[in-house]
Amino acid sequence: MKIRSFARIVGFLIILSPVISSCGSASQTNPDDNENAGTITISGAWALYPMMIRWQEEYQKANPEISFDISAGGAGKGMADALAGAVDIGMVSRQIFPEEVEKGAFWVSVTEDAVFPTINQENPVWDELVRKGVTQDDLMKIFVSGEITTWGQLVGSTEIADPIHVFTRSDACGAGATWAEYLGVVQEDLQGVGVYGDPGLLDAVIKDPLSIGYNNLNYIFDMGTGEPLPGARVLPIDFNENHEIDDGEIYETKVMAINGVVSGKYPSPPARNLNLVMQGKPSGLVKSFITWILTEGQQFVDETGYVALPQDLLDQQLEKLN
Repeated sequence: MKIRSFARIVGFLIILSPVISSCGSASQTNPDDNENAGTITISGAWALYPMMIRWQEEYQKANPEISFDISAGGAGKGMADALAGAVDIGMVSRQIFPEEVEKGAFWVSVTEDAVFPTINQENPVWDELVRKGVTQDDLMKIFVSGEITTWGQLVGSTEIADPIHVFTRSDACGAGATWAEYLGVVQEDLQGVGVYGDPGLLDAVIKDPLSIGYNNLNYIFDMGTGEPLPGARVLPIDFNENHEIDDGEIYETKVMAINGVVSGKYPSPPARNLNLVMQGKPSGLVKSFITWILTEGQQFVDETGYVALPQDLLDQQLEKLN
């Protein structure tokens, strides 16, 4: 059976994560007669998980003696696991804080994506939203202050009383932190019903015509068609606040979303770099793998639906490893 939905692919991969960790080792330090063999353990951000799976697949083609143990669970888990030495690499989809560096966090940026506001395909005021969009202030009043509570209020219609059902992430995550940063707060300030994980949050939005949430780029769009997954839409944001949607402010396909990030019309945040975090500067198998990601592995970034970093930034990351 051909699996068309990207979300289903991710779910399938999560189920198979024990298989990915073929020899079940918990660390690159696994003793082996061959110093180039061993297991690399990785955990963290949902945002980076699909890209990491692709990198793992391609890297193992040339390095079959190396196995991987990869799991998602949110950027908070990735950072905590890395700092605790529980994994070799933590995937973190937000900025790295000074206090984390003080605790030994060493990090490199490897690619870029963005967080987008998502709503249901059957939203009752879609025609008005796609015409004029919403502003950053509107979103703050929905997700933070709670001043806007109905879809009619959002578009200026007293005749529409449908409530806005707000969903947010229940787990400490880069998507939540980045979306909150765009709104001028921290993740804990975001209102809404908490849902675990990127796939779970999008599923909640798809099931509720009155919903609003936010998702990482690669969980919104079908990997094959580049269209939003059935039942979902990206909510257009009126970034220049001229009360109409201009070119570069609507993202009906994955290509349009990526072009918005590349061009800078979709600002940062909600666009952001995705990072790999280690406890101290890596060496051995981990250093070799990350070096490959920053060089040969970059050829797989665009086709997997991420945004490549500028070469000068990639060069800076390589210098940090040496």
